Amino acid sequence: MSTCALIIRIQSMLVMIRLEEDSVRFFAKALALTVVGSALLLGLTGCSSTEGKSSGPLSTLNVALLPNMTHAQGLVGKENGDFQKALGSQTKISWRTFNAGPDEVQAFLTGAEDVGYIGPGPAVTANLQSHGDIQIVAGATTGGTLLVARKGSNIKSWKDLAGKSVSVPQYGNTQHLLLLDLLKRNGLKDTSKGGTVEVKAANNSDISTLFDQGSLDAALVPEPWASTLIQEDGAQVVYDQNTLWRNGQYATTVVVARKDFIQEHPKELEAFLKAHVQLTDYLNKDPEDAQKAINSQTYILTKKKLSSNVLASSLKNTPVSNDPIVDSVLEFSTFAKEDGYLNETADKKTLFDFTALNRVLTSLGKATISS
Repeated sequence: MSTCALIIRIQSMLVMIRLEEDSVRFFAKALALTVVGSALLLGLTGCSSTEGKSSGPLSTLNVALLPNMTHAQGLVGKENGDFQKALGSQTKISWRTFNAGPDEVQAFLTGAEDVGYIGPGPAVTANLQSHGDIQIVAGATTGGTLLVARKGSNIKSWKDLAGKSVSVPQYGNTQHLLLLDLLKRNGLKDTSKGGTVEVKAANNSDISTLFDQGSLDAALVPEPWASTLIQEDGAQVVYDQNTLWRNGQYATTVVVARKDFIQEHPKELEAFLKAHVQLTDYLNKDPEDAQKAINSQTYILTKKKLSSNVLASSLKNTPVSNDPIVDSVLEFSTFAKEDGYLNETADKKTLFDFTALNRVLTSLGKATISS
């Protein structure tokens, strides 16, 4: 990890900590000054002087993942060892899973992760909070998010959401931003902003229980959780992946990487992305064959097995693609700013870096991605 990236991460962490006590403020400032001073003592004339230099073979690649169908390439590649085979024996992959994107963002900001599958909303947040140190390097899936209602809740459209409770995986994540946009487009607000729709954050695996208890009326969730609720709990579809937003043409998951990793380990990044692209092809060509690997990983990560019907429906609702649909990601950035989760919108030039992906696509005879 470059000294520049380390400084940026520490600064990002300090920004996110609420420094209530004067003593804590003093310590934080002292820590930041110490890091900067240490860099100067090491004779560094600027962050740019360390960029682009190879650090030699990478011993461990830290990869982040969510146990959702929207992270299908990651699930299949982890189960079948595709990424490990692509990287070879010199680099060991260390996997870490999260419930939702905002938690994953924190791991990236502390330098704990190198590459990860994440929603576009949190990806933009990570990019801005790291001052461009975390970038989107590929697309992964589109659609794959549905608004479903508890059986008996009498929710058939946005009109019926008033006075009801709706869950999202985590505040500030992709599904939350989509829900807030849906409410805004239809003249509704959540209760925290003086509206009538109560928005709750809940683990995807807990929603079935919350539905059964009657403490939750609806949920905006990624697959396979939506299909699970529909088929096992009798939940009703209010908006599917195509009617929710942009006719389904929006990124649900992208691949991000730290800038210093991109620059210092281009071979490892290309190896990872080559496996990712080949897994995208495999999922598009033979989704039924991929179901076994997805089910295995879902059980390992959540202790819940999925039926073949749930798997089939989930994959159908979640197209895989190497294209992150740049315009949709930028719209997520606008949503996040409008809803108070960001102070600014993302800079397109620093948010995306498709250099490694396009080298892989060219080597495989595929069309490149434009930012």
